[in-house]
Amino acid sequence: MPDEALTVAVECHAGYRGEQTPRAVVLHDRRIELVTLLDQWLAPDHRYFKAADATGDVYILRQDVAADRWELTLFQRTPGSGS
Repeated sequence: MPDEALTVAVECHAGYRGEQTPRAVVLHDRRIELVTLLDQWLAPDHRYFKAADATGDVYILRQDVAADRWELTLFQRTPGSGS
């Protein structure tokens, strides 16, 4: 079975060029603040952001700009984080 991304709500901050940077992700009814932007990169149809929360858990978010949709493509729990 292929991996499927999970559509999520993302709260963003618009930078000085108007580009959105994720600040929090909402999974079901849980809001998770993203405190560190680890990386970001462009693909032909998407923008990707790798960010961490306060416990060190890592999230990779994919933004489909044309569809105005955000997806969680990877979640990596930090050992011992207890999230």
